[in-house]
Amino acid sequence: MNTTVSWAGLALSLLLVAVAAAISWWQHLGLQREILVAAARALAQLLLVGAALTLIISPGRSIWWSWLWVAAMLGYAATVARRRAPDIPQLLPLALASFTAVTPQIETTKATGLVFLPGAMTGLILAGVAPLQAVLVQAVVMFLVLAATATTTVVIALGLIRRLFTPDHRLIHLPAPADQ
Repeated sequence: MNTTVSWAGLALSLLLVAVAAAISWWQHLGLQREILVAAARALAQLLLVGAALTLIISPGRSIWWSWLWVAAMLGYAATVARRRAPDIPQLLPLALASFTAVTPQIETTKATGLVFLPGAMTGLILAGVAPLQAVLVQAVVMFLVLAATATTTVVIALGLIRRLFTPDHRLIHLPAPADQ
């Protein structure tokens, strides 16, 4: 079974993205630019990540490179969260603490197997792994994501309560951010 995606296959999938953008333009939805930028950005990021991961997981490479990769992902995720909610005081360390698992996807966990087939399981099956083994790998991944969701939610909620409310449960007045 050939599971290789060719450059022609990639181009065909990008053609489908162009069709979605064209439909947005035709129906005056105003999403065509966002669709095209998202696709271009995703492709560039995935190509960079693929190149970096090829170096990081090469045989004989120290495990510390993998840990450095994880630390960089966590730092970036926390920085993005801080940029998206600049009015929340001290969000960066709170986000960094909460992201020390995986981004929460509780609804995804609920729908797994019934509404959609997860990528890891599907990829393993297409690569020739026995379906039961692929299911077990996917179950472990989904359970880790679910545990991370609970942890992230608790860390964020408790952190925000401490930063936004007084000990007697009154809302703290936050000054308006300075004009930039």
